Amino acid sequence: MIRPRIELDFARNRNAVNRSGVALLAVGIAAAALVIGDYRGVAAQRSAVEMRLAAIGPEHPAVPDRAAAQAAEEARDAFHELVTPWAILLQELERAAADSDGSVALLAVEPDREKHQVRVLAEARTLPIALAYVERLQKSAALRYPMLESHELQAKDPERPVRFQIRADWKALP
Repeated sequence: MIRPRIELDFARNRNAVNRSGVALLAVGIAAAALVIGDYRGVAAQRSAVEMRLAAIGPEHPAVPDRAAAQAAEEARDAFHELVTPWAILLQELERAAADSDGSVALLAVEPDREKHQVRVLAEARTLPIALAYVERLQKSAALRYPMLESHELQAKDPERPVRFQIRADWKALP
């Protein structure tokens, strides 16, 4: 078998201009011209819009006065008051007290709207009744994570009731 002859000529001059290369260069230049023209059009539109905005009004909005700020704060407080589920919370606490056959008396209910928590101060005849009250609140649909925070036997009272404190989160209304 005869192998073909290999010729290596590194010094030979090649055609510097290729038709496909020239066509590709022309397409690139045309695309660049289109992009530059589009950029100038968008820049002109932007400057026209900026001029219209400058003609409409000042750059900085007016600072609200104190009365408006106070009205906004009152509206925000009223909104938070309305979305707090007071009726549901108090119903759950009363139901749990009723389930204890009158052995638990609610002394105070202190809500914390910012933290969505409620603190309940109550009194029960015995510690097991107080714990049963806490367990009943743990089954509540309106309260989350009710926990016994503290308890104290009232030694000065002849019936020796247990005063206890519960803290719980309330669930947001749907």
